[in-house]
Amino acid sequence: MASGLPFDDFRNLLTMLPTPDHAAGQRMETELRTRASGQNLGRLADITRWYATWSGRPLKPVSRPLCAVFAGNHGHAYAPDTPWDAARTQAMVDLTAAGGSAVNGACVAQDVGLRILDLALDHPTADIRADAALDERACAATMAFGMEAMAGGSDLLAIGAMGEGSDVSSAALLTAMLGGSADVFVGEATDDLSAAREAAVKAALRQHKGHLSDPFEALRRLGGREHAAMAGLLLASRLESVPVVVSGRTALAVLTVLHKANAMAVGHCILGDPGRQPGAARAARRLGLTPLLDYGMDTDDGAAAVLGAGLVKTAVNMASVMAEPVQAER
Repeated sequence: MASGLPFDDFRNLLTMLPTPDHAAGQRMETELRTRASGQNLGRLADITRWYATWSGRPLKPVSRPLCAVFAGNHGHAYAPDTPWDAARTQAMVDLTAAGGSAVNGACVAQDVGLRILDLALDHPTADIRADAALDERACAATMAFGMEAMAGGSDLLAIGAMGEGSDVSSAALLTAMLGGSADVFVGEATDDLSAAREAAVKAALRQHKGHLSDPFEALRRLGGREHAAMAGLLLASRLESVPVVVSGRTALAVLTVLHKANAMAVGHCILGDPGRQPGAARAARRLGLTPLLDYGMDTDDGAAAVLGAGLVKTAVNMASVMAEPVQAER
């Protein structure tokens, strides 16, 4: 039986979340309205108010944006009866480290820093079709590692993930947290890969039935290390009042876990692009997330989140300039 004790620190942190700074958001809105000389930023003004509310920085430009990408391997991707190639995770990490992934180009274009976090790729989680992915202590330790990724003083985060077979864990988590049929988050089985994905998700949900009502327990049973580390980073960013742009089904799955634990834990997050992955749009609606962009990006490596972060940075920096009083030269 799961004791839940390793998760107690995180449950306690969820009771200590800072309140959103609505005064900062109102100040940004008031300053824009007062000083912008009839210029209207439209929806960008909503983004600046969101950023000010959750950062407590009403007139500060974004200067240190960072994209954190978590990479983990899954036991079911190593199983001989499944079509996944676990070596692809390391290959994607290597490609990104060499500068050849979509997220690299996005970071360069948007002037966003990039950090890739390799989560014990040589030690995959257990096969969730037959066992819990992680025990409580390992999951809690990985969450703590994710929290440490906040170090460095970033004022805006984008997050991404890499992991062959992560789609299975994400679909299973989304189903467990949001309810309904797994088919919504798995998609129609149209080929061998999608059929294997559907079978794996349903097998995992059968295996852990009766143990998924607690969000942390669901995370450690169904999620990968990238899910756990991302949960830690999202919690740390909330505690430190750093807004976050998310994208991809992995991030949406993690958000549903934290939202179920405490709905106030994810208010500082905004969606870059929902993508076209099965159930992503439904998950976003359930979380109350309106996407900044809608280009159907399904890279999952954080590229769409970085594009969204670039838009947030641009909006906030425009508003910060417009809201500051300017002395005309004589």
